[in-house]
Amino acid sequence: MLRSLACSWRCRSRRYGEIGAIALSPSLCWQYSCSCPFATKPSMPIPSIHSQSPLTDANLYGRTVRTVSRPEALVVPPCPVCDATSAHTLFEVEDVPPPVVVCDNCGLGHYHPRPDRETVASFYPDVYYGAPGTKFRPVVERIVRMVGRRHVRFLARDLPPGASILDVGCGRGVLLGPLADMGFSAHGVEASESAIRGAPPSAEIRIAPTLRDAGYAPVSFDEIILWHVLEHLPDPRETLDECFRVMKPHGKIVVALPNFSSFQARWSGEDWFHLDPPRHLFHFPEKALRRLLERTGFKCESVHHFSLRQNPFGWIQSAMNRWSNNRRNALYERMHAGAPLKNSLSSWALLLATALPALALSVVMAVLRSGATVHIVAHRKR
Repeated sequence: MLRSLACSWRCRSRRYGEIGAIALSPSLCWQYSCSCPFATKPSMPIPSIHSQSPLTDANLYGRTVRTVSRPEALVVPPCPVCDATSAHTLFEVEDVPPPVVVCDNCGLGHYHPRPDRETVASFYPDVYYGAPGTKFRPVVERIVRMVGRRHVRFLARDLPPGASILDVGCGRGVLLGPLADMGFSAHGVEASESAIRGAPPSAEIRIAPTLRDAGYAPVSFDEIILWHVLEHLPDPRETLDECFRVMKPHGKIVVALPNFSSFQARWSGEDWFHLDPPRHLFHFPEKALRRLLERTGFKCESVHHFSLRQNPFGWIQSAMNRWSNNRRNALYERMHAGAPLKNSLSSWALLLATALPALALSVVMAVLRSGATVHIVAHRKR
């Protein structure tokens, strides 16, 4: 057993380096002729990469991710976190020409070369947003909104009555509606008209390609929220710089995203649910996110490693991606409104059977400070 663990870690260290190491999948061990017991030949062929087909409802969540068999050292544009220019290739994504590379200094993952804004916009067809105000099946939608109300209580903590709050990438306003109901001045910015269909009328939402283009006045907001948004944006440092500009002195920012340095990410490797190719343009280790926040003028106050909505399901879907013969993220696809009912009963049965173990594992990882997602609360330094 100890030999197996040592071999698995030696594989990761040798190919990816200590920072940003991602656990090997069984197929990658086989490609390297590794001697560890995880080395098993892939049972299914990997689809071709780089065919550049458009996103449709058929491949919206199911694009194959493949760990590159021979990581390549690259010189890349300065990292938005640490300005380093050295990186190595890690993943290839089906139909997405640039590979995912990892910064050799801070462990930030990103596409290289980075796609332009027009290409990024093509990753979000109308089908991605679902019906107006409803993205998931009714029971899932109710759970999402219930958990959203729990988030709102956390987000509203320590805010003065009537505080002005901005939700960057607000989508259909799952957070903004409850915040407005609590008496806060709720504002949102979103890149797509399709994304805000069904948003609550009590929220003031602007449509703009970037936060800077939204044209908010300086020192406008008591709190800014980026809830699983920063990893989707083409320029996260520019976004945080703009957050600093439009935030009131000593205002609060809350940033949530998948944790690229988590145990779940390392164990899952190419099968990790939270990679969300090709929409996640960046993959942040917790330390890299904290470093970027500090660099853009914020002081990190607290780091939280548990998300009831994100972490347990990440274990379930990642395990299915790794061990089942279904297409990638098949369970997640079936949870969406309008998805075919085929196999839905078996999917729900599997979800119910694995929910408690996944929840328990998520709690353990949170205690160990290695949650699959993190959210950081920080304040403007001046």
